Amino acid sequence: MSQTVEPTTATTPATPPSRTRRPYKVGESRLFVKVATYLALILAATVYIFPFLIEIGTAFKTDADATANPLNPIPHTWTTAAFHQLAQVDFPLWFANSAIVAICVTAGRVFFDSLAGYALARMRFRGRSALFSALVAVLAVPGVVLLIPKFLVLNQLHMYDTYSGMIIPLIGDAAGVFIMKQFFESIPLSVEEAAHIDGAGTFRTFWSVVLPMARPSLITLTILSFQGSWNELAHFIVSRQNPRLNTLTSGVATLVSGQLGKGNQYPLKLAAALLMTIPVAVLFFVFQRYIMRSSEGAVKE
Repeated sequence: MSQTVEPTTATTPATPPSRTRRPYKVGESRLFVKVATYLALILAATVYIFPFLIEIGTAFKTDADATANPLNPIPHTWTTAAFHQLAQVDFPLWFANSAIVAICVTAGRVFFDSLAGYALARMRFRGRSALFSALVAVLAVPGVVLLIPKFLVLNQLHMYDTYSGMIIPLIGDAAGVFIMKQFFESIPLSVEEAAHIDGAGTFRTFWSVVLPMARPSLITLTILSFQGSWNELAHFIVSRQNPRLNTLTSGVATLVSGQLGKGNQYPLKLAAALLMTIPVAVLFFVFQRYIMRSSEGAVKE
C-alpha cells in the first residue's frame, strides 16, 4: 500500500517592516551652524564689552558702591560726583592739550607720510630700496628704546617742555609711510601718465589725482594717527615736565597714582577713562566703513 507524500511549499518568514529614516535636510544643518556661530560671536562680544560696561557703570557709582561691588556694572545709587570732581581739577586743560596735540600730529602725519609713501612708491632714486628696508627695520624697534634719545635731542634743541617738543617727534611714523606706499603701488600707472600728458607736474599729480584716490588709506591712517597720539603716554613723560602741558594720559596717570586723594577712587578714574574713550570711539564709528576699501574709479590696465 503506497503512501503519497504531498509536496510542501517552503514559506519564508515575513520580514519586519524597515524603519523609515527621516531624510537628511541640508537646511537644518546650515541653520544649526549659523545659530552656533552667532552664539559664539555673542559670547566673544560679551567678554570684550563687559569691561567697558563696568567702566560706564562704575563712573556713575559712589566710592563705597564701587569698592563693595567692583564687577557689578549697575550702580545701586546713580551719581555724577566723579564728573563734577574732574571738572574741578585740570581735566578740561588736559582735554584741550590732548586735542591740540592729537589734531596737529594727525594732520602732519597724514601729510608727510603720504608724501614719503608716494616718493617710495613712484619716484626712482639711488638708495630707494635701502631706505625702504631701513623703514621696515624701524618698525621692529620698540618705542621704549627711543625714549632716552628723544629726551636728549629735545633738551639739546631747547624743545623740552613745549608744544613743539610734544608734537614734532610724533609726526614721522614708519607704519604710516608703509601703509601709504603699499596703497599707492596698487593705483594703476595709467592714471598718473594721463595726468602727466595733460601737463601736471609730480606734486600736482600727487595732490590732485593720486591723493583723492587714496581716500580709504588716508582715513585709515587718520584714525590710527589720532588714536595713537590721543593715547600716547611714554613720549609725553619724557618731552615735558610742566603740569600745564599735561595731556589726558599723563593727567589721568596722576589720578591712578592717587595724587588727588586717598582711597581707590574707582569712579573718578573710570569717569576720566570714559571721557578719554569718547572722541576715539566717535571717530572710529563715523569712518569705519571707509577703512581700507579698495580704490574706486581707478582705470584698469
